[in-house]
Amino acid sequence: MAGAKNHDYHILPPSLWPFMGSMSALIMAVGAVSWMHPDSMPAHGGTIFFLGLLGVLATMFFWWADVIKEAHAGDHTPVVQLHLRYGMILFIASEVMFFVGWFWSFFDFSLFPSALPPIDGLFPSKGIEVMNAFELPLLNTLILLCSGTTVTWAHHSLIHGDREGLKKGLWLTIILGAVFSCIQAYEYAHAPFPFGETPYSSAFYMATGFHGFHVLVGTIFLIVCLVRAYKGHFTPRQHFGFEAAAWYWHFVDVVWLFLFVAVYVWGGWGAPVHGG
Repeated sequence: MAGAKNHDYHILPPSLWPFMGSMSALIMAVGAVSWMHPDSMPAHGGTIFFLGLLGVLATMFFWWADVIKEAHAGDHTPVVQLHLRYGMILFIASEVMFFVGWFWSFFDFSLFPSALPPIDGLFPSKGIEVMNAFELPLLNTLILLCSGTTVTWAHHSLIHGDREGLKKGLWLTIILGAVFSCIQAYEYAHAPFPFGETPYSSAFYMATGFHGFHVLVGTIFLIVCLVRAYKGHFTPRQHFGFEAAAWYWHFVDVVWLFLFVAVYVWGGWGAPVHGG
């Protein structure tokens, strides 16, 4: 038959969400620029930014809801699942390069401090007290490492058909992620240096802050997986939604290990410690 399907690929129906997502991202970007430059840009930049953000969040929700419906309809054949995995791998690779930029900045600042203001040839600059790497940062490192084991437990439970183990592993991972975020918020609230005061403080907050944002996103990702687990969405043979969340969480773990060693331990080596 001329209209018979003779391939394993899923031909997507027309969708409004790619257009909505791109327009929302444009509005959010314009709003962010206006918000940061109120003297030279149109007013209400913050309002424009949040309108764009709402559009992006709505696009994410409805677009991924469509993907879940396609999976339940049987459209995610093994070939489609393989390419979904390729897409997630490329997304994580782009996130890796995003953090490479922050690490590059941090090492450039630290190895060539004489080219930066204030010109005192020191990094961190004179008078800056750094955080003790072996107090709250070390505790957060242990928490994230534990969360990596609990999400792996959940994954293995799912593969072996143990749905209770899947739920318990996800609950523990979400709780550990929330505890990590709370400790980091407490650390920021009691930090001895503000954002933007020196190259060290700017690099510190940008690198660790964006990681904290990724922990928040990963926690939401896992909460969605937990809700879907209670609805019985995942099977041992088809569970890419959970697998993508687990990959993302392991990426967050690994990035934090590099941040802990480079920013907290090596970056503050020899500098006066706050409260020490």
